[in-house]
Amino acid sequence: MANTFGYSEEDFKLLEAAEAAMIPRGEKIDEIKEYARQMGYTKIGIANCACVAKEAEIVAERFRPEFEAMVVGCKVGKIMRSEMFGGDSKGAACNPKAQAEQLNEWGSHLNIVLALCIGHDIMFQKHSEAPTTTLIVKDRAHKHNPMEELHSEPAEKQAAKE
Repeated sequence: MANTFGYSEEDFKLLEAAEAAMIPRGEKIDEIKEYARQMGYTKIGIANCACVAKEAEIVAERFRPEFEAMVVGCKVGKIMRSEMFGGDSKGAACNPKAQAEQLNEWGSHLNIVLALCIGHDIMFQKHSEAPTTTLIVKDRAHKHNPMEELHSEPAEKQAAKE
């Protein structure tokens, strides 16, 4: 018997599907689609920050018509910040738990996170019943591309030069 390295049979199914979904030089959306096919998933949930609402709809369209896709924005439930956090906070609060609950109720098989804030992404994953992957990471300084920071001179060094 082969060494399972502590993985369950279900874990191996996920890992094998991930291996089969890898597309050399491929786009992440195409790999997610292939992964969903490998796993037999048909319902794709998309949890997004309001700052990428347009992009969330584009992603949903890339999955249709082969897959059902449902987009749930971060302001779902329209809870006011002042109600959630007290004080005189303005505007609607983000609601990652409600995003997960809405996609759970819909019965999503796989969820995709688009630019949820730090902590909100973690809260969403905590409450999501479906497995979750991230397509866009929030990075306000680098247009949602945190790799840019790793390949640029740190801000402290730039400030010291000035």
